[in-house]
Amino acid sequence: MDDAARKAYWKTNVRMVTGLLVIWALVSYGCGIFFADWLNQYEFLGFPLGFWFAQQGAIIVFVLIIATYVWFMDRLDKRYGITEYEEEVRHS
Repeated sequence: MDDAARKAYWKTNVRMVTGLLVIWALVSYGCGIFFADWLNQYEFLGFPLGFWFAQQGAIIVFVLIIATYVWFMDRLDKRYGITEYEEEVRHS
């Protein structure tokens, strides 16, 4: 992979990680802490929504973020022709 492709690959990866971290922060801190009182006026599965996000929702969203990142990186690696074998050979 040439330098321009490496930079594009890394830039795309950093952009994706940044977006996922923003989502994580909004859900974890925003819904679970900062907006919990406002969200508690609604119920989800019999629990106040702010409480639910703090206890369960943030964990579920975090697992979904991990799955999204894996899926995205798989597509990105395929787009740039990167395979696990090539990575192992390069580091040997």
